[in-house]
Amino acid sequence: MLAAMPWLRRLPRGDGHPVLVFPGLGANDFTTVPLRRFLDQLGYTTHPWGQGFNFGPRQGVLKRCNDFVRSLFDKHAQPVSLVGWSLGGLYARELAKELPEHARCVVTLGTPFTGHPRGTNAWRLFELLSGQSAHDPALMAQIRKPPPVPTTSIYSRTDGIVSWRCSLNEPGPLAENIEVVASHVGMGMNPLALYAVADRLAQPPGDWKPFEAHGVRRWFFRQPTEPAAG
Repeated sequence: MLAAMPWLRRLPRGDGHPVLVFPGLGANDFTTVPLRRFLDQLGYTTHPWGQGFNFGPRQGVLKRCNDFVRSLFDKHAQPVSLVGWSLGGLYARELAKELPEHARCVVTLGTPFTGHPRGTNAWRLFELLSGQSAHDPALMAQIRKPPPVPTTSIYSRTDGIVSWRCSLNEPGPLAENIEVVASHVGMGMNPLALYAVADRLAQPPGDWKPFEAHGVRRWFFRQPTEPAAG
């Protein structure tokens, strides 16, 4: 990450809009510090989720997240970008569905939102920490629905914890997938992932365009993978 900083600093400057960052399963805001500092340096106004360790959607968690997004929207007088790492990406997606007028875009990193509910190596840990079953058909049907705002899934075939097939958006005018080479636990500090997050946040409201691996990018990013790929 340090070696890539000169390259990363050449990214477009942020417009100051608010960005709310959610940590992964069993993690807290400390793990998202490098990502948030990077985005702050680009000119965005980042916020941690502020609820301690992420032990899953326990009672009151989503309600407090909902209230926080509303307060950020009122404070900044503009929609909030929602960035989530692993399980945190599910919060970002669900909040965008609940509050589409308050959400500018959604970016997830290594987030399992489709495929088999036990298609990760962390489902037992999820059940232990959250007290909920990982195999809930009704919940999975809700999670699979795409948010009605620009949504980017950053995933890796070398994730090691989440099956990359569980992180693929269905093709659509506001949904895309970006593949990077990264580990699950290192996704939030991976230079390629950071580049992709910043590039997506820089998209003008109302003029969102899918990420394209053209020019120099083609050496680092693969072309999008369709959900049906093997």
